[in-house]
Amino acid sequence: MRRTSWLIAFAGVLFLANANALHAQEPKSQPRFDSIETMVAMRDGVKLFTAVHIPTVVKEPLPIIFLRTPYGIDGRGDRLLKDYFKELAQDGYIFVLQDIRGRFKSEGKFVMLRPARDPKDPKAVDEASDTHDTIEWLLKNVKNNNGRVGMLGVSYPGWLTAVAMLDPHPALKAVSPQASPADMFLGDDFHHNGAFRLSYGFEYVAMMETDKSNFSFKFDTFDTYEWYLKLGALSNVNRKYLKNKLPTWNDFVAHPNYDAYWKTQSLEPRLTRVTVPTLNVAGWYDQEDFRGPLRIYELLEKHDKKNQNFLVVGPWNHGGWASGKADKLGRIPFDSDTGTYFREEVQAPFFARHLKDRGKDTPEARMFQTGANKWVTYDAFPPKNATASKLYFHPKGNLSFDPPKETNTDADEYISDPANPVPYRPRPVRPTYPGPEWPTWMVQDQRFTHGRPDVLTYETEPLSEDVVIAGSMKAKLFASTTGTDCDWIVRLIDVYPEDYKKTPELGGYQLLIAGEPMRARFRKSFEKPEPVKPGSVEEYTIDLNWGHHRFRKGHKIMVQVSSTWFPVIDRNPQKFVPNIFEAEDADFQKATQSVYRSPKFPSHLVLDVPR
Repeated sequence: MRRTSWLIAFAGVLFLANANALHAQEPKSQPRFDSIETMVAMRDGVKLFTAVHIPTVVKEPLPIIFLRTPYGIDGRGDRLLKDYFKELAQDGYIFVLQDIRGRFKSEGKFVMLRPARDPKDPKAVDEASDTHDTIEWLLKNVKNNNGRVGMLGVSYPGWLTAVAMLDPHPALKAVSPQASPADMFLGDDFHHNGAFRLSYGFEYVAMMETDKSNFSFKFDTFDTYEWYLKLGALSNVNRKYLKNKLPTWNDFVAHPNYDAYWKTQSLEPRLTRVTVPTLNVAGWYDQEDFRGPLRIYELLEKHDKKNQNFLVVGPWNHGGWASGKADKLGRIPFDSDTGTYFREEVQAPFFARHLKDRGKDTPEARMFQTGANKWVTYDAFPPKNATASKLYFHPKGNLSFDPPKETNTDADEYISDPANPVPYRPRPVRPTYPGPEWPTWMVQDQRFTHGRPDVLTYETEPLSEDVVIAGSMKAKLFASTTGTDCDWIVRLIDVYPEDYKKTPELGGYQLLIAGEPMRARFRKSFEKPEPVKPGSVEEYTIDLNWGHHRFRKGHKIMVQVSSTWFPVIDRNPQKFVPNIFEAEDADFQKATQSVYRSPKFPSHLVLDVPR
């Protein structure tokens, strides 16, 4: 083991900090730490790079806060102690960071979202066994620990926390899986409802599997919308660029449907018991893993007999609660420092309660209500008094809680052209990483697609009173296509008044509340896709996940329907092929899409509205 000096990483630049100056700026004194770096051996002999940060002054045995990551820990410790861990550090903990196997300074082979090991094989390894073996080493080798360990992390580290929770070491006493994926085919990073998340999936896999460190794919076109369009069919990816070298991309190609590969990787079948107190954390504007933490909470809640499963959702993008004030996102203000609030009033008390027997109890669900910009606590979420309200499509782009009249017998049509797909954010679309728009695209003004001939728009009259959504949001589309496959994308939008006195520059703003795709081939089964009969009216249920939003009086509720959302979602050829990853450029074709709004085929949204 060797001792190292602290380095602060900020904006990608490392610099030595003047400790006295930093302490002078803190309203509450920040403890100093000694750093120990070592290689910890796992049960199969593979050694993992681990950094242990111990307060220089220890007055009593302390719990351990443990974070595992594939993104590299070298030089990150001091930065974490100044933001994500700041309030925890002030309370007094030992902090441990670790590179997972095959990444950065750790030995072994990296496997994306490594499946659970065979419990009958004592030599088999997975992320839970690596966590177990590390905790065992920490308890024996780190002085002045009190025998309790807490884990937390955002995104992949959140998934690692969830995996450890499912098969916990006895010393693991509290966990907070934050923005953890749960199922990579049904939701989260790689697919939504079976529709492939092209730009994210391609760029993330390149980042993680090109070498042991983080790699950014080098685009030769500034606008990646144009680059992905010129790429053509997904069969060109290996042919032109990846050359079959990246395992996860090859898995995408080999497993286009919801087969055993995806099911084995999924956490959902394993969420059958609450093993330790669990604080699930999500962000309403999380552009990567929104469904996952909600689903983990929802499934665990069915087995929560001791009231140990909790949920917090704030107005954040992916990991937006982990650093800084989080008082706004893009141009949208939140009227308070929501990130600071979370770290001080939620995260720190949760771990103090379960690792130190101090601090206050955690509410069942603490939810930020967007639109009203306030925190609300619930005994259950969705609230028990929420009832389903239907918002129907009508002629001339109208949207109303009134059902369609008998005279409504027609449909609205548009031509979907894969050669001219609807962008998911304003062009130019710069790369996911380190592109500056990726963290904020979900709060960007949606007027950039309003008026396109291949986007249907329905909106209410200005609301005469507030409308609150708290819970489930679903779209029920009755629709047909002239093709044999297609995508349906539904977006729910809050339209601000043109005369918006509170913030005049937001007049007429179209704020995205939820948006999800549905691939028609999976309308009946994610395991066994089927072609669509041209011209046949089919019913499509599109899950928009949970929401907690207040549409203010004077605002309008808008719904947009399209068949492309590019390049965050790959283009559907609109002709059924067995495997879209193996489609050729000649397979792509235009199609006429029809969305029905009659009493027989009443396209609508179903929203949980509290009474």
